[in-house]
Amino acid sequence: MNSRRDFLRAGTGTLMAAPFLRASQSDSGFPLEEITLAELRSGLERGHFTCEELTRLYLGRIQRLDRSGARLNAVIEVNPEALTLARMLDAERRQGKVRGLLHGIPVLIKDNIATADRMQTTAGSLALVGAGAPRGKDSFVAAQLRAAGALPLGKTNLSEWANFRSTHAASGWSGRGGLTRCPYVLDRNPSGSSSGSAVAVSANLCAVAVGTETDGSIVSPCCSNGIAGLKPTVGLIGRSGIVPISHSQDTAGPMGRTVADVAILLTALAGADADDHTVDTALLRGRPARHVDYTTFLDANGLRGKRLGVIRKYAGFNIAVDRMFAAALEEMREAGAEIVDPVDMPTIGKWDDLEQTVLSYEFKADLNHYLAQLGRGAKIHSLAEAIAFNKVHAAQEMPYFGQELFEQAQKRGGLEEEAYRKARAQCVLLTREKGIDAALRQHRLDALICPTGTPAWTTDLLNGDPTLASSSSLPAVAGYPHVTVPMGAEYGLPVGLSFIAGAWQEGELLRLAYAYEQGSRKRKAPEYRQKLTVNS
Repeated sequence: MNSRRDFLRAGTGTLMAAPFLRASQSDSGFPLEEITLAELRSGLERGHFTCEELTRLYLGRIQRLDRSGARLNAVIEVNPEALTLARMLDAERRQGKVRGLLHGIPVLIKDNIATADRMQTTAGSLALVGAGAPRGKDSFVAAQLRAAGALPLGKTNLSEWANFRSTHAASGWSGRGGLTRCPYVLDRNPSGSSSGSAVAVSANLCAVAVGTETDGSIVSPCCSNGIAGLKPTVGLIGRSGIVPISHSQDTAGPMGRTVADVAILLTALAGADADDHTVDTALLRGRPARHVDYTTFLDANGLRGKRLGVIRKYAGFNIAVDRMFAAALEEMREAGAEIVDPVDMPTIGKWDDLEQTVLSYEFKADLNHYLAQLGRGAKIHSLAEAIAFNKVHAAQEMPYFGQELFEQAQKRGGLEEEAYRKARAQCVLLTREKGIDAALRQHRLDALICPTGTPAWTTDLLNGDPTLASSSSLPAVAGYPHVTVPMGAEYGLPVGLSFIAGAWQEGELLRLAYAYEQGSRKRKAPEYRQKLTVNS
């Protein structure tokens, strides 16, 4: 686009007049399709478009593709103040006041991340409608976004309570938001719990979005929806104001269509949080002393000379995924990486029951702390009251699955109990010292690599998600970083490639993922097909 006039002619002139789409169609005339943060920033700086114009375009896209058309149901609400904020950010730019990297760029935020504005923060639950933000404050994440100049465009749908309510839940469903749909094949599951954030990015409802992860909730939906994402070291991004599951494993993280966009968003989000007092002190000792610009790690030749270890226990579950993974290994070899295959990880799977014990104890303690900070207008102020609310409103909240994880957590004692402390100590030992750290040290590796997961499964609200292969637990339980990037697709359904390393190695993982991405270019935009068609 050579000028703002050309942009508007390509965009608002014809696009805004376009009819509602059928579910099988994409919004083909959308001028922001697959646009990057660098391109958005350049356009704003050069005056090709304004923040208000971008905001109107994205709001229109959400209306046509998310609320109508394909009915993706990724956005649980749009910010009623979006256009007012856009005009304010445009005025600041005209005055020479540019807040940061994301000034004037609309960003979507998962609905378990509190914003002190007119938007809700509900974790998808009707029990939190009208509750507002804890102590009336922005979450750390929301504050960082505002400081960087981002415009909070809206909140994204999610697996209710970040998928910690029932063992039979279907990812992407919440009582408040309904079911989010995978944009590649609409009857397939988007995975979760950051379902809406991943779908919104993939479907170009925004350039980037913020998700959260306890175990897989960023990397898994990124895998299923053909985008890049990063689950950072626990504590790199402050957690205050996020509806919690586990202070040992919870973290927010960036999601984007490119690794470069993930790096830009991570740079804006990262920072120490004075209100986050629950970070693992052993991890904090290695935290970067200064703010890091993660874009400086982006190097198209970043795989050259690197030693990468293959975790074979996370492969072998799907023939198509194995074929894509083999091709990815060869591409990385050709890019100069040395592949160590396999790397033995004898502790994998030995922490599964221990992790569940830890999450159950911490969920009760952490959620009670969060809910206690809500004002008098909130419907609930404890886990016990949340359980009671769901029983009273079972028709709306529990039409498909129950709340047995809530009830199990409610029966737990405090964090001083021996069962909790032993389980957490074993989790750390098995995933860090005898897990990731041991593998990296023994084989002199720069990172571990494996498939992120499998292609999206068919949504089944009555039976819930199937048990499928996933590489998320190892770095999630350790609290270590995990990056995923598109590796290919089978029958049009994307699959991700994972890079995992030790604490605070986000920059190195972004370097590796970026180099692979630049050499492979496996990201494909979704086609919004109704059902998967396989030729016999």
